[in-house]
Amino acid sequence: MPLPAHQSATSAHALLGAAPTPVRQTADAIGSAGSNDALARLNAAMADLKAMSAAPMLQRAVDAIRQEDHKSACEWALKALEQDERSGFGWYVLGIALERAGDFPSSIAAYESALKLLPEHGDVANDLGRLAFRLGMIPQAESLFRHFLARYPDHPEGANNLACSIRDQGRTGEAIDILRPAIIKTPEVAMLWNTMGTIVSDEGDYANALTFFEEALRLQKDFPKARYNRGNARLILGDSAGALEDCDAALDGVLAEDERQMMRLSRSTILMTLGSIGEGWDEYESRLDPQFNDRTQFMIDRPRWEPGMDIAGKTLLVVGEQGLGDEVLFANVLPDVIRALGLRGRLKLAVEGRLVPLFQRSFPTAEVGPHATYDVGGRPTRVIPFVGDAKTVDLWTPMASLLRQFRRTADAFPTEGHHLTADPARVAHWREVLQTAPAGRKVGLLWKSAVNRDARHRYFSPFDAWAPVLAQKGVTFVNLQYGDCSAELAQAKAQFGVDIWTPPGIDLKQDLDEVAALSKALDLVVGFSNATLNIAAACGVPNYLISTPGAWPRLGSDRYLWYPSTRVFLPPAFGQWAPVMDEVAKALGEFAEH
Repeated sequence: MPLPAHQSATSAHALLGAAPTPVRQTADAIGSAGSNDALARLNAAMADLKAMSAAPMLQRAVDAIRQEDHKSACEWALKALEQDERSGFGWYVLGIALERAGDFPSSIAAYESALKLLPEHGDVANDLGRLAFRLGMIPQAESLFRHFLARYPDHPEGANNLACSIRDQGRTGEAIDILRPAIIKTPEVAMLWNTMGTIVSDEGDYANALTFFEEALRLQKDFPKARYNRGNARLILGDSAGALEDCDAALDGVLAEDERQMMRLSRSTILMTLGSIGEGWDEYESRLDPQFNDRTQFMIDRPRWEPGMDIAGKTLLVVGEQGLGDEVLFANVLPDVIRALGLRGRLKLAVEGRLVPLFQRSFPTAEVGPHATYDVGGRPTRVIPFVGDAKTVDLWTPMASLLRQFRRTADAFPTEGHHLTADPARVAHWREVLQTAPAGRKVGLLWKSAVNRDARHRYFSPFDAWAPVLAQKGVTFVNLQYGDCSAELAQAKAQFGVDIWTPPGIDLKQDLDEVAALSKALDLVVGFSNATLNIAAACGVPNYLISTPGAWPRLGSDRYLWYPSTRVFLPPAFGQWAPVMDEVAKALGEFAEH
């Protein structure tokens, strides 16, 4: 097989969270705390401790780890440390037990103590590296994996883990260079093929990624992560039914709770692509699971709303979650919520600060304010300062959870109108400003996301692919793209002979109320799904959305149920941009003629 040349709490004090969107498409095989091999090496290393009083306790802790009895393992390791607090093995065993029990902050502290006392024991560095990796401390993980690999230079797990940490820093070529010789040396190790598949996936080559995941499954049929990864590759390539089959099979075989929750979250999006919207939203609650280390925690001292609760006459706090575009998208449900609250009910709405003016105008009976997020113990924690006395709130909920009750089917989505309202005075202002632009239909253009994590660039075409769209006559293209886009503007001029007009006096990233008004003054907006396109569509602006196969927000529909004004354009397969750009160009040409 060819290798790449280089790729809940409902208690009074709720502490819940949301995983980032989109869900990570690949699961890493970087071992688990205290793998069987590592525990065997640990037993061998502890053989010289038989005469020590702590040795029997450490042995009982190791035996408890093997039996997945994490509580007992912690207790025996602590007893051993009471006998000898300078025992590096005691701290190491405690770190393993704590990690398996899900206490990551305490675990990483125990591993660090062990590494100081056992600097030559490579397994400590490996386990500490894996924990750092899962906590998002990728450069630190790389350093620790290098430590392990220096101690065990031919260990396939060492090469695998180092490649994972390098890949997640965007150095895919270097990751492949580390992984390829390990595969050549030990081609029977399924973990290596799985990781190579994740690297190829991050480069956007899902067809070849399938090949690597399938080889991993040929070598190890009961490999849940490879099965999960293959399912996500199949989803992106448009095979939603196959993706669900793989995800369900992976869930049947996975033991670790954090991996189970990750797979449940992926399963939710697969269900939505198949049109099982209600079931998908139910599974989407897994995003709140505490096993997601990078989730945003919500600290709100009130009971949490659940589907079926009567909210008439209540005060409900709804908190935005995940990305800015998600807050705009999920706000589709808020008109229904306001109706359910009734005349005596009250909505308090916490959103990203830049959205407050737009949301306050759109929902004038609500009290709208910004949420604030802080780092607490290494985790982002969201609070709602503007609410003041929490007792003024009867119930609270993350915004997306409302969809479980109010948007369970395609028929539950509105088929006309819009849920956000741009400032009419500023819309009139921008219509006047647009008269100073060159003649022609005014078409806003969006071609990329400013977010680079999770290889999000895979869902956006190269700028070269826009050539047939930019060639359409009778159109003045208006730049709506936030972030640095000077290179693309220069390319449009030099390569395509097109001046993309930049509106004066507006910060397209920060002035979102102005962005809404500018968008509303345009004739059409064309682009991929980013925050600005969501704002324009939510304000009812006609728009062409270039989607991708397997994109869950389409909810199994050929329409975009969130926004009645959206027309969806879909490539025939993932990454095949030319046909869909030709289709957009044809539609735009027809639009410009009318």
